[in-house]
Amino acid sequence: MLKKDLRKKYKELRNQFSDEAIESKSLAIANRLLSLDIWYKTYYHLFLTIEEQKEIDTEFILQILAGKDKEIVVSKSDFSTLGMTHYLLTDNTKFKKNDYNIPEPVDGLEVPVSKIDVVFVPLLAFDLKGNRVGYGKGFYDKFLSQCKFKAIKIGLSFFEAEPIIDAISENDIRLDYCVTPEKIYVF
Repeated sequence: MLKKDLRKKYKELRNQFSDEAIESKSLAIANRLLSLDIWYKTYYHLFLTIEEQKEIDTEFILQILAGKDKEIVVSKSDFSTLGMTHYLLTDNTKFKKNDYNIPEPVDGLEVPVSKIDVVFVPLLAFDLKGNRVGYGKGFYDKFLSQCKFKAIKIGLSFFEAEPIIDAISENDIRLDYCVTPEKIYVF
């Protein structure tokens, strides 16, 4: 399927979920993540949930990272450049939702992309080769292309893989893993 068709399909499927289903599936994803061999790293980039889009609730992953005393990195988006600035999450970090309802840090200690070891990647759909479909602005492909070569890219999805995503571009960055409530995909 084409990306635009997959975006439409998976937005509609997500919109059918109750709050309870989102919580249950998000917890299952977080628990499944515990079996990955990634917890020896230091800097973990985590996206914050856009509740209005019925995204995975990343609060469970946040709790795991905090419990393991990891350095947690969150981002602020710049829609004029399609870039992201990354900040260390601390007890003093204040958040504000932007125009797209993305919770973002107001300010803080900036973290260079070169320090980030693991990136949890939001998506709408993915395929068996590790290609992903996001919202279409390219923020994460740009960000992931700036990460160090060995940075681990982990997609999080409520749904299982599509066989193939058509019309992948050379700017698309593949995932290393994708975790669903039922399974871990390795690419």
